Amino acid sequence: MSIVLEADELRVYRGRVCVLADVSFALHAGEALALVGPNAAGKSTLVRALAGLLPVAHGAVRLQGRCLAGWARDALARTVALVTSEEEGPTLLTVRERVVLGRYPHRGPFRRMGADDDAAVAQALEETGIAALADRQIGRLSAGERQLAALARGLAQQPRVLLLDEPAAHLDIGHQLRLFRVLDAIRSRGVAVLAVIHDLQRAVDWAERIVLLVHGRIAADAAPDQVLADPACAEAFGVSVSAHPAADRTHPFYAFE
Repeated sequence: MSIVLEADELRVYRGRVCVLADVSFALHAGEALALVGPNAAGKSTLVRALAGLLPVAHGAVRLQGRCLAGWARDALARTVALVTSEEEGPTLLTVRERVVLGRYPHRGPFRRMGADDDAAVAQALEETGIAALADRQIGRLSAGERQLAALARGLAQQPRVLLLDEPAAHLDIGHQLRLFRVLDAIRSRGVAVLAVIHDLQRAVDWAERIVLLVHGRIAADAAPDQVLADPACAEAFGVSVSAHPAADRTHPFYAFE
């Protein structure tokens, strides 16, 4: 698999506080990578730095082999989409109008929506299961429905890299299952997906690889079962971790005490 996004010795500050220190890893085309860690580990900061939204004090983020600083903003937005659990926006917009915003990097400020734009919006609405809500105002949606609308906006960008900060926040179990099926579907099209996930069992079941971030540094970067078996994982969360294999599952169930 080819590398599409790479962090190289990243160091990021918030004021005088070093939030990320010497963070290095690569994300490959079609890969599912879960970013996990305790609260205040620097996960959201890392995702925003990877999206080019935060300045990097040291090191570099490379997209398709080129530093982010060398990318025009519209080209970057056509290649990387960021979806957060607290996405802001005008609440009077309809769901369709919110999703249409994902086409802006492709059509610019003056070109009207074309057939390709309409098709991308329709596909995003259908894949996320909110096509029936297309004409409803964002302000009239539940928190979970707003989260799916944010995901649909990201999908409409048709990126090569999709970054998600707590994508399952506010979603009930049915919508969570749909969400991760959608992520698997776009991965099958070669899109690299990195998601911040708080539910470690969900991370193990979905991801091909887990990066554990602790105090702004990578404490583990390996296959899911290897990360949960690493003593650094139990230490990071202040729990004991035990695996309970099941014959009909790829990964064991994990208990945290």
